[in-house]
Amino acid sequence: MKRRQFIQMCASGWVMANAAPVLAGAQIAGSQSNATSNKKVIWVMLRGAMDSLHAVIPTFDPALNGHRKALLDNIKGNLNPLHDGYALHPAFTHMYDWYKQGTMLPVVAVAPSHTTRSHFDAQDLLESGLDVTNHESGWLARTVEAYKGEGLAISRSVPISLRGDNKPDTWFPSSLPDADDDLFARLEGLYKNDSELAQTLAQGLKTRQSMAMGKSKKRNPKFAQLTKNCGHLMAKNPNTTCAMLEMGGWDTHNNQAGRLHRQFTLLDEGLNVLKESLGKTWDDTLVIVGTEFGRTVAVNGTQGTDHGTASALFLAGGAVNGGRVAGRWPGLEKSALFEGRDLKPTSDIRSWIGAAVAQHLQLTPKNMQSVFPGVPIITDKLIVRRS
Repeated sequence: MKRRQFIQMCASGWVMANAAPVLAGAQIAGSQSNATSNKKVIWVMLRGAMDSLHAVIPTFDPALNGHRKALLDNIKGNLNPLHDGYALHPAFTHMYDWYKQGTMLPVVAVAPSHTTRSHFDAQDLLESGLDVTNHESGWLARTVEAYKGEGLAISRSVPISLRGDNKPDTWFPSSLPDADDDLFARLEGLYKNDSELAQTLAQGLKTRQSMAMGKSKKRNPKFAQLTKNCGHLMAKNPNTTCAMLEMGGWDTHNNQAGRLHRQFTLLDEGLNVLKESLGKTWDDTLVIVGTEFGRTVAVNGTQGTDHGTASALFLAGGAVNGGRVAGRWPGLEKSALFEGRDLKPTSDIRSWIGAAVAQHLQLTPKNMQSVFPGVPIITDKLIVRRS
């Protein structure tokens, strides 16, 4: 390798790290999208198993208080009332406003068709969207392919949901020190006779300037920072159809009440920042918020809950036909619990995700068989045209 080539390679790597551009798929998929609208689908994966009974609370169920009195005492006077006797945790202030506006829809008692209490297995299964996990094929990637759009992962690496034949763009805030303008000026001079490297540098600098994302001082930036940048990136690129965000911290084996109040607050605030950063694009956006499984109905000895089965799904965004609670409630009496301990699933989470995606992107039944093979897609009207 010649000295000039080595210098160019090293400098190029420094630029890409400091510019924090959209990385992996930009040159592969940038000019090949056939998407003709500005419809957006944003998938938010809550890693760790969110306790849906503390999020969407069935106050009408006579068995609830017997199982959950210790967790409900501090919030029962501040619950946000929903339809049919359900209530939303008080930390969900923005999501409750959306519910009242008809743009947020909770779906209760959902789970993948194959249940497991292993976080890793359940997350992989949900992200793949298949009956048997394929770690190289995700349901969101298959949606992107069916729609002929482009994908975006707000992550250090490509999650299973977005793995497929077409590599998505990726972005995550850099924690490296900033490079000064003098370095970039020197690189422009160095690259002026090399069109490929000059183009790469120009793209990196353009993204760096237009996004003004700054640097993250922490290895794990706040969820709101990620949602803000996700919204900006999607709003600026009409071809970016689908994106994935992740939020951890939901494995509440102890001290659940306080921990979930903080988690719900961060989720609620982050989703509101996403709405603000999308701007008018929010009106044609579907946000899907789900988790790998739920938690036990009973409270354990450390005021937490353990790995369970069914949980809840949230659909939000300007395109959502919300303002109600969907899904069939199985009941919390002992005889109705799954394996005598968990909220029983009454529908496949993929049926709801598939229906929302199909209606929003106007995909055909054939398209959806490629996204969720063999999964029946429900007919409930989940998307509304408001424009």
